[in-house]
Parts: sequence; C-alpha cells; structure tokens
Amino acid sequence: MRADCGNCFALCCVVPAFSASVDFAIDKNAGQACPNLQRDSRCGIHTRLRDKGFRGCTVYDCFGAGQQVSQVTFGGQDWRQAPRTAQQMFRVFPVMRDLHELLWYLTEALTLRPARPLHVELEAALRETERLTRYNPELLMELDVPAHRSEVNALLLRASELVRAEVRGKKKDRRGADLIGARLRDADLRGANLRGAYLIGADLAGADLRMADVIGADFRDADLRGADLTGTVFLIQSQLDAARGDAATKLPPALHHPERW
Repeated sequence: MRADCGNCFALCCVVPAFSASVDFAIDKNAGQACPNLQRDSRCGIHTRLRDKGFRGCTVYDCFGAGQQVSQVTFGGQDWRQAPRTAQQMFRVFPVMRDLHELLWYLTEALTLRPARPLHVELEAALRETERLTRYNPELLMELDVPAHRSEVNALLLRASELVRAEVRGKKKDRRGADLIGARLRDADLRGANLRGAYLIGADLAGADLRMADVIGADFRDADLRGADLTGTVFLIQSQLDAARGDAATKLPPALHHPERW
C-alpha cells in the first residue's frame, strides 16, 4: 500500500486533472500526460517540483494503486505500447486508488487496541476490499465505489469512536469544520473529531492531537511544529507532506518527517 513508482506507468502524472494554482504551475486535462513526464515514466523535475510550482505532486499518494493497476490489473502492459487500453487503464486507476486508501485505513484500524471488539468486522471488510482489487478492468469500472466506501467508513468511524472514548472528558467535535488559519497553538485536541476539517494554514504548533481522528483533514500549510501526533487516528503521510513541521513534531511509528522539515 505504498507507492512503488518504478513499477508504475506514471499514472499519477497522466490520469488526474489539475488547474494552475498555488499547487500546480499549469492547467492539465484528465488523461493528458504532464509535460514534465519523460518517456521512461520518470518526472523530469522530480527533485525540483516545489521550486517549479508543482508542490501538489509532492503530496499525492496513490497508496500503491499505481503498481497494482500497472503490473497486476493490466499485466505489465504500458499504456504507451497499448493505446487501445489506455483509456480503460485511466478509468480504472482512480477506482483502485480509492480501494487501496480504504485498505490502508482498515489495516490501521486493526492495530488499534480499543477497536478489538470490531476486529472480526474489520477483517471481513479488509478481505472484501482486497477481493475487489483483484477484479478485471471491466468489473472495476462498474464497481460502486461510493457505496463500498460508505460501508467501510461507517465501520472506521465506530473504530475511531472506541479509540477516542479512551480520552476522558468532553472531546471537541469539529468534523468538517472550517478551521482555515485557525489559532490552535498548544491546543488540547486529544480525542477530537477532526474528520474532513479544513486546517489549511492553521497554527497547530505545540498542539496535542493524540487519539484525534483526522481522516480526510486538510493540513496544507498547517504549522505542526512541536505538535504531538503520536496515536493520531488515520493520519497519513500525504497530510504530513502538505504541512509544516520540525524535528520536535512527534509522529506515529509508521510515518516519517518529510525531508523539507
């Protein structure tokens, strides 16, 4: 469930669309190869993406869907050598990415001690999601991903609630809240529900986010210097890559400090 770009046909450089903004220097249509993409499926400006105005690329995570589609679903057949299957591959990639993201969260949920009462259900959901990733292209394109995501998300929320219940007292519920630029320095956010919260540019320096649920939270340019994120629920690497932090930022063992910190 980690990206292996060497075994992918640069699908993340072709499939998504993006618009000229603070995250991307140019407009690009879906299914159109980025002009920085080289013939060997490597990025020509990989080491200078932020300097060249492509910081959005540096925080993208396919959760390993790229190599799954490239090497398993399409058997190692590059879309360049098989243009008739290219559009099919491009349609399958976002579906596979969604499934792999769910696999990541389900795998994490199974490591959460307070969520043990849900382990049988979590394991069943994991097996079912893994089964779906083995579908052929035709079945993947017909798959109702939102319906499956909804079922899995309800289970993940129950796991989150069991974890956050370990924190005594009243917990903050800021699910989907607009916290853009919010002043939350040194805030006690233990066990908070921050699902889908907009924390763009928020000051979270020194904040305590242990056992907070941050699934889908937008941490772009958020200040996490000195913050404690050990035990933060459903935190992913791309959220950290989009934020600002330092060596004093405490992270879960499975994640790492971005090099630019």
